[in-house]
Amino acid sequence: MRRALIALAALLTVAAVASPALAGQPVSLLVNPVDASGQVTLGEIFDDAGAARDVVVAQRTGPSVVLDAAGVAAFARRYGLDWDNPQGLRRIIVRAAPGGAEPGRRNVEVLAYARDLATGDVIQPQDLIWSKAAAAPVDAPRDVDAVVGLAARRPLRQGDAVGAHDVTAPIVIRAGDTVMVTWSEGGVTLTLQGKAIGNAAVGESVSVLNTASKKSIEAVASGPDEALVGPGAQDLKSAHSSQIALR
Repeated sequence: MRRALIALAALLTVAAVASPALAGQPVSLLVNPVDASGQVTLGEIFDDAGAARDVVVAQRTGPSVVLDAAGVAAFARRYGLDWDNPQGLRRIIVRAAPGGAEPGRRNVEVLAYARDLATGDVIQPQDLIWSKAAAAPVDAPRDVDAVVGLAARRPLRQGDAVGAHDVTAPIVIRAGDTVMVTWSEGGVTLTLQGKAIGNAAVGESVSVLNTASKKSIEAVASGPDEALVGPGAQDLKSAHSSQIALR
């Protein structure tokens, strides 16, 4: 029991680390940017574009489109992406994907949204329909079950094709929530109450402020307003990472 108390005390007395200066997400230019729909997006130009991958940069009306590299870099920064252009490129050429549909031609069956969805809305079966589009997103789900129960990362429009980048696990802890943090090992369980500093879904890290000591600890969300620290937290986080890799 004494060992458990010492372990938890050590976690609770870790001082909050100062946040680094805000910076964009570093991204790299794809070796051979291609576009399948006629709408060139940040995700078709850069690797690891994250939530900004669906943002349209330009329209492609022919077999390729030539973009000004500096202009693309500036545009990407507006959406939190940082491309340092290490090769000093002046132009970026985006070509039509092999076998891609001609712009404006709708000949591919895709899963689409049946209504507008707000950020955080949990997707239900009735929110999805099968529709025709010029091309499917590169991460288009194969069936409804792949996205039902997940939450919208951003506002989604009725009729848009569904992509895995549109959705994420539902948020179970929000900034300002009172959170019960649990440490458990060898049959010994200890808990404390704190205040969440950020949002998190199950399996994601969240900083929790111990309101008594004014120190923050790093925990892993385990359910609505509940989080884990210690061995259980690492197991949950590893399982969450494995699930994401399988999507």
